[in-house]
Amino acid sequence: MNCRFDNLPLTHVFIDLDFSPPSNSFLTAEQLNEPEVYYPLKLYVSERTFLVQIDEYKKADEIFSQDYVYFSSYSTSWLAHCKQYVEMITTRLELNETSHVVEIASNDGYLLQYFKEKDIPVLGIEPTLGTAQVAQSKGISTWVAFFGTELAEKLVQQGKQADLLIGNNVLAHVPNLNDFVAGLKIALKPTGVITMEFPHLMQLIENNQFDTIYHEHFSYFSFLTVKQIFEKHGLTLFDVEEIPTHGGSLRIYAKHTENDALSISKSVYVLLEKEISKGMNTLVYYQGFQEKADKIKYDFLSFLLEQKKLGKKIAAYGAAAKGNTLLNYCGIRKDLITFVVDKSPYKQGKYLPGSHIPVVSEEVLKLEKPDFVIIFPWNIKEEIEKQLSYIRNWNGKFVVAIPELKVF
Repeated sequence: MNCRFDNLPLTHVFIDLDFSPPSNSFLTAEQLNEPEVYYPLKLYVSERTFLVQIDEYKKADEIFSQDYVYFSSYSTSWLAHCKQYVEMITTRLELNETSHVVEIASNDGYLLQYFKEKDIPVLGIEPTLGTAQVAQSKGISTWVAFFGTELAEKLVQQGKQADLLIGNNVLAHVPNLNDFVAGLKIALKPTGVITMEFPHLMQLIENNQFDTIYHEHFSYFSFLTVKQIFEKHGLTLFDVEEIPTHGGSLRIYAKHTENDALSISKSVYVLLEKEISKGMNTLVYYQGFQEKADKIKYDFLSFLLEQKKLGKKIAAYGAAAKGNTLLNYCGIRKDLITFVVDKSPYKQGKYLPGSHIPVVSEEVLKLEKPDFVIIFPWNIKEEIEKQLSYIRNWNGKFVVAIPELKVF
């Protein structure tokens, strides 16, 4: 399997979520009567590096196609996070109109737009044509391509090495980690800095976030593991922050190992010690996660069945990939959840993969007045609760299933 960087056979199962279609493979009405392809969703943990990774996966060029429906700009809290990051990193690295910022997996320009406002030259690398075109319409230069050593060499040839090289929520999506991280080394100027954000495996395990497991995510990282991967390719992690996005993420800072101008922060040693003290460098830590996921499954199913017996109307909000993992693992279909609301017009009018639950606009929610609204993107539940506060007018209640079933 290409995403392994240690070439060891995988024998230790972390969790088995059976089979499901890719979480962002939304269906049109015409496709509902056609066969769907299901893939195994089983994760293993490496006994040497403790990298958690998927066993079988759908090819990246099939997942990140022209019909890919995830656009980053539809969450106000995420945009606020990105704007805050741009302010911070611009000051910290003293970026200006002579600097060059490159973002890998730049999506619809959600982040680079804030650098552009400051007249800092930017370049996006984005494999999905639809999202890249939206970024280009904002005046953000974007290459439609996958990132790796070949593309990194092209950046060097065209004089586009980065002072700041960014990758938010992309590292988990990489099928070939060695080629990707080697490409980072090539694409970075000698004095440049890499920042990457990704969900922290520690948070996934300790907060039962099994619904963040889907086919687009090939790997799941602790700080211990990602440090090994970068060091193998001549990059040193010199700072790290624990941030709240996506249920608990890490923002890592990397430099060329030979760059002595940047010293290693105390936070690196603190987080390493924290992970070691929890046992993340032992196989024991990764055992028992299956039982936690199964409990959520049974509790959630029991709640839905009980409310349906009582004649209650149940809808959901947020046609997120994590919601599709939860639905398919639980075997939930449109008889239990009637519809799901989503702000993105790219998802509206389509159907969730596997469950075939229709995706509709918020107007349908106001018209149908369901008794319960399941919030699938629990990581932004406060934003959604505020946005949909009017459901209280008809005594509607919100529900989340992760990290445990909660009705509020």
